[in-house]
Amino acid sequence: MAFGDLTRIGTNFQSAQALHSLKSINGQIGRIQSRLSTGKRINSAEDDTAGYHVAKGLTSRVRGLGAALNNVGSAKNLLSVAEGGYQAQMDLLLNVKEKTVQAADDSLTSTQRTAIGSEITALMNEIDDIQGQTTWQGTALITANGSNASFSFHVGDGASDNLAVSLTGFDSATVGTVSVASVASAEAAITTVESAISTLASDVQAVGNYQVRLSSKEEMLSTSIANTDAARSRIEDADFAKEQMNAIKLQILQQTAVSSFAQSNSAPQIVLSLFR
Repeated sequence: MAFGDLTRIGTNFQSAQALHSLKSINGQIGRIQSRLSTGKRINSAEDDTAGYHVAKGLTSRVRGLGAALNNVGSAKNLLSVAEGGYQAQMDLLLNVKEKTVQAADDSLTSTQRTAIGSEITALMNEIDDIQGQTTWQGTALITANGSNASFSFHVGDGASDNLAVSLTGFDSATVGTVSVASVASAEAAITTVESAISTLASDVQAVGNYQVRLSSKEEMLSTSIANTDAARSRIEDADFAKEQMNAIKLQILQQTAVSSFAQSNSAPQIVLSLFR
């Protein structure tokens, strides 16, 4: 500003300019303090409109992936319960197989064969008890009469990211008739039980295959969450070192702006010297 402007006191342009700069600096310091207090570079859409839109999209994906990861954990727990039931039934079937082989020997008396038959009946009843008790939140996991229990697990953040699971039912009816009243019937029972063991082993294998797939999805989801959140952080989160550096610079400018404002307010006093 030229010296001649100081003779016009209706508007103190220097003071107004200094005040404008001071307000601008104070606003910038306020934004930096907000970023340092929240840890985020974008605290409102005004800070970065495009960045806000992208960051919220990434946040939505991270939260969706996190929920899917929890779903995978629940699905694995459900399958673990089902596998536990199958394994318990398998242990009983192996005992039944052992008893049928024992009963197929002609050295046994009818009384001994009857005792073995009674034990086999008890084992088969226990197989049915396990079938009825293997549940998840009231839903049967191992159904009766060879029917299937079907589930659909949502394992991604998309609308159609589902994994269909079918658990085959297994009970004493699935095994069939196991009689050891004679050597011939005991030998036939061996074949029957061996077939049931093979069937149940396939059921357990199917559960294992589902668990392998879920573990793969669990790893993929964990990696996706980490990478997506890193991308969100680069856009939305504050760089503390950079913000602190800018804060120091603005604090210095704030002090010089205050000093300039004070000096500009005293400048019009020069006009009074014209009346001396």
